[in-house]
Amino acid sequence: MEAGFGRILMLASAAHEAVGGIAQYNRDVLSALSHDAAVEAVVVIPRIGPGAGFAPPAKVRYDSAAAGGKGAFLSRSLAHAFGGGRYDLVYCAHINLLPAAALIARRRRIPLALAIYGIDAWRAPEGAATHACARACRHVIACSQVSLERFQTWAGAAQATTAVLPGAVHDAGFGAGPKRCDLVSRFGLKGRRVVMSFGRMHPAERYKGFDEVIEALPALRRRSPDIAYLIAGDGEDRPRLEAKARALGVADAVVFAGLVPEAGKADYYRLADAFVMAGFGEGFGFVILEALACGLPVVASTRDGSREAVLDGKLGALVDPSDPAALQAAILEALARPKAVPAGLAHFSPDAFGERLAAALREICRGRSAASPKAL
Repeated sequence: MEAGFGRILMLASAAHEAVGGIAQYNRDVLSALSHDAAVEAVVVIPRIGPGAGFAPPAKVRYDSAAAGGKGAFLSRSLAHAFGGGRYDLVYCAHINLLPAAALIARRRRIPLALAIYGIDAWRAPEGAATHACARACRHVIACSQVSLERFQTWAGAAQATTAVLPGAVHDAGFGAGPKRCDLVSRFGLKGRRVVMSFGRMHPAERYKGFDEVIEALPALRRRSPDIAYLIAGDGEDRPRLEAKARALGVADAVVFAGLVPEAGKADYYRLADAFVMAGFGEGFGFVILEALACGLPVVASTRDGSREAVLDGKLGALVDPSDPAALQAAILEALARPKAVPAGLAHFSPDAFGERLAAALREICRGRSAASPKAL
């Protein structure tokens, strides 16, 4: 970023205190900013703050008083709008926080950048204030091109600056490796060819593709009787998926691993011989990067942002999940491929992420007129 734009105020729903793709993305943003020589300081207004004793990255400070609920968050947002130190940019890390971020940016006459991820911004929000602020927002950073395009279908395409900033995958803890014997035994996977998916099972998020793979299993078992489908993650929709597996006669081939500890995530990926996300609503598909980093052949969807995680087919296979025959063929082909970490995965390195973020914020900060009340 250019000189004079080194103090950033970030409004975040989740970062160091949570798990999940958005939280990880925000952690990567804060890490990149902390390592950027042009950044003086980053102050985070969190909806949920990190626990006691947490040490944030260099240059990053949490306004922990904001984490006491909605009222506390709004109170601290107003405090930053009307007082406190100098800021050069407001970074809104979730669309639901946009009205507070827009107020701060308008009051201080500084640029506002909105980060969007996936289903959170694909449809117009119900709140009138959030809807209005989104349509007026001039600077948008999206984790994928598909998310940016779907946002623009309802918000309009009047942004002065847009950038596609895909997530980063970290080498630490990943890499190809053997299957852990105790996990193989726990989940009954000995002698099985394992296809894996990873994600939260929530009734409102049935777009992740778990149903499609379970529905493909009867046909897959006729071709490959030793196949097993490992689903990592948990949620309120799990009983329905378990019932579907029983109804289709494949309950013995579907393994629900439950919640996966963050520290041992790579060991779960390594249980698999192929990874599939046959969904319709992924904004990007960060779990695909993690699977690739563990050397798994990947099948991604043509119908959502996961195709961008495999660089439109360069790092993995693409399939339309609404075509059962094509999905079955893609899974069998993935199982036949050897495990290997693709060289092209470097496209998603933390260094590349930091460079793209700096370029996006530099472009936003070039036009300070964007901070005027009319622009916001």
